[in-house]
Amino acid sequence: MQVILLQRIGHLGQMGDVVNVKNGYARNYLLPQKKALRATEENKKVFDSRRAQLEANNLEHRKEAEAVSAKLDKQSFVLIRSAGDTGQLYGSVSTRDIAEAVTAGGFTVSRNQVQLDKPIKTLGLHDCRIELHPEVSCNVKLNVARSQDEADKQARGENVTVIQDEKIELETFNPESAFEEGAGHSEGA
Repeated sequence: MQVILLQRIGHLGQMGDVVNVKNGYARNYLLPQKKALRATEENKKVFDSRRAQLEANNLEHRKEAEAVSAKLDKQSFVLIRSAGDTGQLYGSVSTRDIAEAVTAGGFTVSRNQVQLDKPIKTLGLHDCRIELHPEVSCNVKLNVARSQDEADKQARGENVTVIQDEKIELETFNPESAFEEGAGHSEGA
């Protein structure tokens, strides 16, 4: 199906471009979201008459997004999640969780604006891209931890996934006594 784009869409084209898309993509996403019009002669005339207004609206939204991006870029947000000793999360961090954390931090972001390259399934520091406008995006840092104390340690660069029991065993391990015990058992066998 041919459509006229009413705004820039990353993988399709710029505002005003006539592009071919799959019927379902047009009917289920582009047309209901008012991001495109069917490419008919009548709609082309409507678009040409509204083009100046659409470009002005786009410029205004872009300026607002750039102002928010300047404040939001490189911000850090803490997400508290339960995880195992190895740092593997019970579940994963979703775009909704990230949007709620950013919104709690004083910025209005919807989950559709959060772009994850891969799912977040481990503790640690993760980068995430927020797309505020089709032409403006920024990066935020997510600190996924089991508690606020662990989040503070991770922010300083410490590794919190070291298993505590192993650390205690290594501190109390005496190699000489282990040798003596092993030698006594092998003789009696």
